Amino acid sequence: MTLERVNPPGLAPATGFSHAVTATGGRLVLLAGQTALDGDGEVVGADLPAQFETALANLLAALAAAGGAPGELARVTVYATDIADYRAHAPQLGAIWRRLAGRDYPAMAVIGVVRLWDEQALVELDGIAVLP
Repeated sequence: MTLERVNPPGLAPATGFSHAVTATGGRLVLLAGQTALDGDGEVVGADLPAQFETALANLLAALAAAGGAPGELARVTVYATDIADYRAHAPQLGAIWRRLAGRDYPAMAVIGVVRLWDEQALVELDGIAVLP
């Protein structure tokens, strides 16, 4: 299985994401949206960075249970209830990403939403991975 991150020189520099990811061979894993739910189903974390860390850890736990690793993520979508807050915390969120998932960035999008399924949730992440 091969994942290739593609960042064409004519596009704005890709910082913390890849413009495109190609996958050859492998097994496709579709990862459901994950918020900052703990094992009891309660939203934890008082602010966006804390919730982002838990949501990302939950996404990576689901990926690991399917036999995958962070470097095999091909696509991640982030749903945030406050885009201005997300942008304000972008450096901190990037540091959390690098600590938990490394520097092999998937293709990503951040989408502003009015609210999430869990009313206290500030952020949700879903993804697609390609495993060998």
